[in-house]
Amino acid sequence: MATLTETQPAALTLSNDEILRYSRHLIMPEVGMEGQLKLKAAKVLCIGAGGLGSPLALYLGAAGAGTLGIVDFDVVDYTNLQRQIIHSTADVGRPKLDSAAEKLKAMNPFLNIRKFNTRLSSDNALELFKEFDIIADGTDNFPTRYLVNDACVLTGKPNVYGSIFRFEGQASIFATEDGPCYRCLYPEPPPPGLVPSCAEGGVLGILPGLVGVIQATEVIKLILSKGDPLIGRLLLIDALAMKFRELKLRKNPDCPACGKNPTITKLIDYEEFCGIRGEEAPAEVTTDEMEVEELKQRLDRGEDIYVLDVREPHEYDICNIGGHLIPLGELPNRVNELDTSKEIVAHCRSGVRSAKAVNFLRQAGFKKVHNLAGGILAWADRVDPSMPKY
Repeated sequence: MATLTETQPAALTLSNDEILRYSRHLIMPEVGMEGQLKLKAAKVLCIGAGGLGSPLALYLGAAGAGTLGIVDFDVVDYTNLQRQIIHSTADVGRPKLDSAAEKLKAMNPFLNIRKFNTRLSSDNALELFKEFDIIADGTDNFPTRYLVNDACVLTGKPNVYGSIFRFEGQASIFATEDGPCYRCLYPEPPPPGLVPSCAEGGVLGILPGLVGVIQATEVIKLILSKGDPLIGRLLLIDALAMKFRELKLRKNPDCPACGKNPTITKLIDYEEFCGIRGEEAPAEVTTDEMEVEELKQRLDRGEDIYVLDVREPHEYDICNIGGHLIPLGELPNRVNELDTSKEIVAHCRSGVRSAKAVNFLRQAGFKKVHNLAGGILAWADRVDPSMPKY
């Protein structure tokens, strides 16, 4: 792999203030003045300022990575604060980019922060990546992971990868000259809905800190050209058992992205590739949605409606509207508990899982079945503001 300092300006130096700030680096023979100047010259692009992006950006900024680019289009939400440590309660409602840049500048005024308030897409990824040395992927969905991978392969930029779910995490480095890419490990995305998002399945708040710090460590090792980076290795983290395992990865010579005869020569439609369009809310379901206000009015009138809650028991304990609890995963085995003659309204947290439940029930022969639009979050917003949201 080419060093990341080939274009380092000859006049690049450290001020006395910077020497004092980075003194604990400078006295390490593996870093020293030369390594710290490499860090100052480096340009790292962080995809996302969320769970992984927070510790990643904070530690890279503290270490003196000269230019930090951040791509994010979201705003800070209360549910972020359990893990996205770069944001505070006062930032709720603010763009994550502004919140993150403010904290980073306050921590290290020598940083050059570049903000990209946009959704990463096939239209902008190649141009964005060309301006940076290393790409650090802090995304939480499969379309963007494949997009980041392919853009890194096409631009020749290493992809420092991390992912998290509940108590488990992964980390690796993809798309280097000699190492595998993400497609070598996962040639095809999982079926839509098979892997729940963090919003649906949850994540231990500390876990993204653990994985994000590993990503930051790997970025710094690449910049310094020191140590044994996670190229050709997938690090598996089990925080519940506090165990780390490693899988050896090989470059697939037939990989469509990085193989000997690549067929992916340009960025594609990654939503379509991952089969997401039309999957979360099929047409036959969207026509049978019921708004929370209508359900409340009909329940108040005493109408015989079977309210089906397809969330998990621990979610039901947080808040509920008194529905019958049958988790989505148990529905096929418990469908005989439902009365085909009754009108059924299914709900979950936001409406995604219940849309799948409605689709399943209609295929099973249920005719009078509706999806509660927006789920229990919409109920809390528009019917019962005293209900807790999660």
